[in-house]
Amino acid sequence: MTELTLYHRESCGLCHDMLAEIMALKSRYTFALTVVDIDEHPDLQARFNVKVPVLAVDDDILCCHFLDRKALLDLLAPA
Repeated sequence: MTELTLYHRESCGLCHDMLAEIMALKSRYTFALTVVDIDEHPDLQARFNVKVPVLAVDDDILCCHFLDRKALLDLLAPA
């Protein structure tokens, strides 16, 4: 199963938009999603501060700011 991590902050409108777009795919694709508020982790806040939202697969960043829908669908599509 593909494991996605969304690094976000609660006060971020772009973050809420990306989360909604990802969740809309849940009914058609199988993946696990972990949502991490960077403001609760100083190391992540320093790393991703102005880049959020950041969508990562394992430790690889897939996209920042806006969902790269094509890249995500290519990743989630059955082989």
